[in-house]
Formats: sequence, structure tokens, C-alpha cells
Amino acid sequence: MTTTSQPRTGSLPHPPQPALSVRQVLALERVLAGEPEVVAGAAQLDRPVRWVHVAEAPDVGVMLTGGEMVLTTGVLLAGDEAKQAEYVQSLHRAEAAAVVLGLGRAFPTPPEVMRRAAERCGLPLVVLHRPFPFAELTEEVQSRLVRRKFAAVSLSETVRTALTRLITTGAPLGRLLDEVARHSGCPVVVTNLAHRVLATAGERPAVDDVLRDWERIARQAGGSEGDGWIRADLDGRGERWGRLLLCGYRGDAATGRLLADRAAEALVLHRMLGGGSAHTWEEQSAQSLLTDLVSGVVPARRLLPRARAAGLPVNRRAFVPLVVLDRTPGQLDRVLRLLGMSGIAAELAGGAAAVLLSLARDQDAEALTARFAARLRAGSPAVVAAADARTAWEDVPAGLREAQHVADAVAGSSAALDLPAVVRLRDVHLRGLVRLLRDDPQVQSFAERELDGLLCGPDQELLGVLRTYLATGRNKSRTAQLHHVSRPALYRRLEAIQTRLGVDLDDFEQAASVHIALLAHDAQQR
Repeated sequence: MTTTSQPRTGSLPHPPQPALSVRQVLALERVLAGEPEVVAGAAQLDRPVRWVHVAEAPDVGVMLTGGEMVLTTGVLLAGDEAKQAEYVQSLHRAEAAAVVLGLGRAFPTPPEVMRRAAERCGLPLVVLHRPFPFAELTEEVQSRLVRRKFAAVSLSETVRTALTRLITTGAPLGRLLDEVARHSGCPVVVTNLAHRVLATAGERPAVDDVLRDWERIARQAGGSEGDGWIRADLDGRGERWGRLLLCGYRGDAATGRLLADRAAEALVLHRMLGGGSAHTWEEQSAQSLLTDLVSGVVPARRLLPRARAAGLPVNRRAFVPLVVLDRTPGQLDRVLRLLGMSGIAAELAGGAAAVLLSLARDQDAEALTARFAARLRAGSPAVVAAADARTAWEDVPAGLREAQHVADAVAGSSAALDLPAVVRLRDVHLRGLVRLLRDDPQVQSFAERELDGLLCGPDQELLGVLRTYLATGRNKSRTAQLHHVSRPALYRRLEAIQTRLGVDLDDFEQAASVHIALLAHDAQQR
């Protein structure tokens, strides 16, 4: 899963303010001059106001489309309680946001029939105790609503332009999501259809909070929206393959919907054009997680929610870290699916691939690891380096680094070594120690001094012969076979090697010294 670099908090724009609610309209200075009093439906004051409508007709409900705040003096309702009740019910059926009644000659006090009807319907009923020019309120609210509508459309086009520019310059997925998070001011999550998190963006603490509660959020993502949770489907060429979520968007829902739709359009285009990467989003997600685990830059406990959200079973599990040479993450994933094993695979720096198996604690980790390796090696050789199973998530990074060390120790030499199907730390012996010490200046100096006669010579083939001869335990027959030469020809080359180095390879100590130097040289070259 890809967690992207986070924009500084100070650079985030203020998220668009919610559409005017009934409560906000009543707090306007012009309305306060009319001494408003909420006499019914006080629990519904956060309803959004889409428009303000002045109407005296008793059947005004048929003229509404929903979301209107209706202003009236009730002059045509006075003295008829049946009309008053029906008036309120018709507004409720039309899904009006609220009704504001100006007290005066028609109703000197709040009408009890209308109050009771509004309370039953949950329709906010507001009375104004002082005369109030409805035209002023209509003008102010309408102008505010128009400005907000224009701001939402403008923001949508700004986001579309920014994302299109990033796509045309080959920006990765994470950069696009950073841009969406910057404009939305909330965490952004991309998932596949199984609700597995593929990428995130936003301020890290907020993203971590979302991932910690991802199981509940994933269920919500498939249901109705609300409370700032806005989703947009990702589909192209008639196939839906993922979702984008704005998690806890604090602005107007309509503006959030525009943002989510613009972002989804951009992500679909990004994926269709190849996304600036040779890897799928699923592979990038796994690569980000495993790279962070190996590096140790992010504490393992902070990566646990990411692993869980990516679909890796983590509760009461045993984790087997593997590093595989000569296989791609796609090939590793196919073997995992074929064997019905849980795990994630990704490419690491240097071309090796890492696998993190997640097994039930009562399963035989060594047997299953051997089974995985056997299936992987069927048909062509591959080096599978493993660390022992870890039952604590915090120990996984050290296990991955151990497996990587084992793989590094045998990389490039596996053809001349008699390796087990699964190579572990105990199998690399001296080679593993030298690999750890390869960057020590004294070790480098020792290697150059011991091998100087071959490193400076024109015939580099002799270095390869020496490498095979020592790796096979000074087995002349095996060395001649691997280099496709006769034994007499091999003897002549071994004599040339001994002459150039000034050593006797039949002497165990001298041969060991040259072997260590050659291991150090190869480790430094890799």
C-alpha cells in the first residue's frame, strides 16, 4: 500500500464551508434583527438551505422541490386551523428546510396548531417577533448560495486542471492523491473492490486514525454516505475495479461529491495510461509497505494498520519473511494464490523480491515455507532466503532484513553452491559474515591486497575459475565441468592463478585467506 509524503499543514487550503444551514441563516445579522425564535423542530436546524422562497399561498408545497426555507406571514391561514395543519404537512411532504412565520396581524403569537404539526413532522418552525423585510433576507441568502455554488464549481475545475497536469507529466499515483488531499483537507483512500487499501494521502495522523478503524469504515464504504464520508467508484471500459474515499470531509456534501468525481476521473485516466509505473497499484501498495518494514524508518507498530487495511491477516498470526531471487512479485503472487496462502509480495531495491507470509500460529511454518519454495522452484531454479517465523509483528522488520542478508550472501554464487530449497542464516556461514563486513575499509584493503595479482591482470577469466574452485571446496573435477574445460587445461589455469597471487592453493590456510578475500571482493562489487 502506498502512503505518500504528507503536505505541510500550513499549506492546506481551508476546506469549503458547508452549505448554509437553517441554523446559519438564523444567525445572520439581518435575521437577528427580527428576533427569531425556534418554536418547533429545533433538532433539525442543521438542515441545508438550498433556496429561500417567499410565499403566502396555502398550497405552496406543490411549488417546492426540496431544501427551501419558506417565508410567510400566514395571512391566508389565519382563523382556519385545518389549513394551518395542512400547510405544515405539505411543506414536510415537499421536504422544505424550514418555515419562517412573521408575527403580526395574522398571528400575533405563535399558532399552537402549526407548532404541534411542525413538531410532529420534525420541520423547523421559526417565528419573528419583530417586523422584518423578507426581501432583504431573500437577497442575502440567495447571493450567498450563488457564491458558494460558483466556488464549488471553480474548485472542481481547479482540481481537474491540476490532476490533468500531473497525469501528463507522468506523476505517480501518490502525487495525484496528495493533490486531492490538499484540496479536500481530509484523508483520501483508494481501495480495490475487496476494500483492500491500495493507497492513501493526507496528514499522517488522520490517515493512521482511518486505517486503525478500517474494518468498520470498509463496511460503511459499501453502504450509504454521510458524516463526511464520500465515495466515488473507479471504473473504465465498462468494468468497475476500485473506489476512492474522502474520509471525514468537512465541507459541503455537494462540493465533496464534485471533488470525489473529479479525482475518480483522473485516477481512471491515470490507470489507463499506465500510471507512470510498470507496477500495478496493488504491487505498489505492497512494495511501499514492505519497503517501509525493511528500512525501519517507520516503527512497525505504526505500519500494522496499513498491513491490516491492505488485507494481510495480522491477528494471532505467525509471519515468515522471505527474499526471493530471480522471480517477479507477480510470479510470487500467483504461487500464493495457487497454494491458498496469505501473504504480500513486492520488489525490493536491487531486483530481489520480498514475501511476507501470514500463517495461523498452529500451522507448521517450516513445512509451509518449504512447500512454497518447492512450488516456486518448479521448472527453473530460484533462491529462496528465509528468516525464522515471527509471532510478534514488531519483529517482522528484523526478520525481513535477515532474509535480505541471507539472499545477498548467496546472490551470484548459487550455481556453484549446494544450497537447500530454503536458505537460512545458518546456511551462509562465512559468506554471510563477510557480507556483513564488506564495507569495512580494512576488509576492502585486505581483499585488494590478497587478489592484486588477478585484479590488475588482463585475464579476468582466471578470477572466475578461482571463484568456482574455492566455492566447490577445491574440487577440480567439478570446476573443470562447470567451466567446460579439460582437467589439464584447468591445471594450467590454477598454476597461473597461484603464480600471480604468490600462494599455494593446496595449503589450507592460504586457500582460506584467498577465499575470504574473494568473498569480500564479490560482496563489495554487488
